[in-house]
Amino acid sequence: MYLGIDIGGTKTLLGRFTKDGELQESLKFPTPNDYLEFLTELNNNVARITTKPWSLVCVAAPGRIDRKTGIVLGLGNIGWKNIDLIKDIGAFLKVDVLIENDAKLAGLSEARLLKPVPKKVLYITISTGIGLALIENGKINSVYGDAGGKALFFERGGKLVDWESIASGKAIVKRFNKRASEITDPHVWKLISHDIALGVMDEYSALMPDIIIIGGGVGAHFSKFKEPLYEELEKYESPLVSIPKVVGAKHAEEAVIYGCYQLMKDNLRRAKN
Repeated sequence: MYLGIDIGGTKTLLGRFTKDGELQESLKFPTPNDYLEFLTELNNNVARITTKPWSLVCVAAPGRIDRKTGIVLGLGNIGWKNIDLIKDIGAFLKVDVLIENDAKLAGLSEARLLKPVPKKVLYITISTGIGLALIENGKINSVYGDAGGKALFFERGGKLVDWESIASGKAIVKRFNKRASEITDPHVWKLISHDIALGVMDEYSALMPDIIIIGGGVGAHFSKFKEPLYEELEKYESPLVSIPKVVGAKHAEEAVIYGCYQLMKDNLRRAKN
């Protein structure tokens, strides 16, 4: 059995996979603000899935990771810093633990669902925060995107603000006092789409991906804002700038744990070779 752990700003998602990639069971629990409390809650909830030994575990962290040491330097909208998730989780699960940025894992799983797999895929997860991933030839570009939506800046009210602060799920709730799942007003979605389009075009112009996939908690409602988003993107079209192909994620809210499975599968394949 293989375990995927998706640590989110508001909730943590667990997924149990077979060796063939079937998601047999999943469950969520609120992500505590305190790290030690999180480890306790994680241990308790993993035991609800099974008490049998795991073959391999993959943890998805929403932040910057030192890939030489496995230390998570900072976790986005969670206040934890310089934590050793590999050591701490491996200690109570008694199994090898892999770790990767959550957006990169989501992008990996979604890119591999496309047939044929495009040469260059840009994945944007819009949830509590905004994460970015570049998948090239079906593999994670580990250099790009760790800072996510905090790395892009735009003018708003005479001030420079980062993209995440105006287009993330957290920003949507702050501005409209509603979650994406509660919004039905087309005018509101047009305003949201304007702010999403700013970052989409910025990234598209820099990377020129073959396709852009939008996932996450907000991305799960892509059908609600697909049309206004394309209307906003068309405003940037020119003889030198085309409009990117943008689609919604197939597993918008579970893409990360599916990416965990893909990374575990790759790891096991390398170990056999």
